[in-house]
Amino acid sequence: MAESSVTSALRAAGAGWRPVARSRVSAAGAPRSPRWRLIPSAAILGVLVVAVLVVPPVVGLNQQLVDLGAAYRPPGLAHPFGTDELGRDVLLRCVYGLRVSLAVGLVAALVSTVLGTAIGALAGAVGGWTDRLLMRLVDVVSSVPHLLLGIVIVAVLRPSLTAVVISIALTHWLSSARIVRSEILSLRTRPFIDAAISGGSSRLRIMARHLLPNVAPQVLLATTLMVPHAVWHETALSFLGLGLPPHLASIGNMINDAQRSLLIGGWWMSLTPGLVLLITTLAVAGLGGVWRDRLNPRRRSELSW
Repeated sequence: MAESSVTSALRAAGAGWRPVARSRVSAAGAPRSPRWRLIPSAAILGVLVVAVLVVPPVVGLNQQLVDLGAAYRPPGLAHPFGTDELGRDVLLRCVYGLRVSLAVGLVAALVSTVLGTAIGALAGAVGGWTDRLLMRLVDVVSSVPHLLLGIVIVAVLRPSLTAVVISIALTHWLSSARIVRSEILSLRTRPFIDAAISGGSSRLRIMARHLLPNVAPQVLLATTLMVPHAVWHETALSFLGLGLPPHLASIGNMINDAQRSLLIGGWWMSLTPGLVLLITTLAVAGLGGVWRDRLNPRRRSELSW
């Protein structure tokens, strides 16, 4: 009798404890709705894209226009972000610089994703010694810092727009290769792949019709999350003088030019492009984070739009 009463009391305590624990985790854990990241990131990125696409043709001003009489002017009504050492408007140059940096980042991210997808798909689909050899290549490249390897590649190819894109592509394909390989290894154990093999489908047809379409969302997500890394890589190379040519107003070139002005109090020349770079990469990363949560089955079951 005593044992049954103790057991019933424990069961009652356990039954009453579990809902409370769940409610606490729900209240104190991560927000269920991703709107707190989606809406600000989309709004900021939308404003920046509109500014990049609309401002240059509408304003019609040359961002390389030199006016020595307006040099080193702090932010004001005529120039909201001030002017540089040659009297050029910093706001206008930030718009042009962001356009160049985003274009380089997008192209480099696409090239690196294509390269990583090809290597990861080959390793996952073929397997065996091919898989081991390609994964050892990934490990070797991963052991070298990306920026150091990028500097070596640009130094060999000589600084140019093409060299920067190649440098980013050859140092940022590793994550895509790992993601694609792991997804294909998981898909190879699915029943529909066994059915396709039993039906006489060739390895190439299985890859094109079944494997690659199923890894496409993860590949697109990897490309999106790679854009901020590519932009920062281009900025670092341009800041070191190994990136884009000086006549192109990229964010990295602007920060590189602005470091000489810090000694005479021209703080706005480095602060403005730095903030533009930070806000842009955070907005892109925010959208990528929301997309990543939607692709995660466990996280997707917890989200409430």
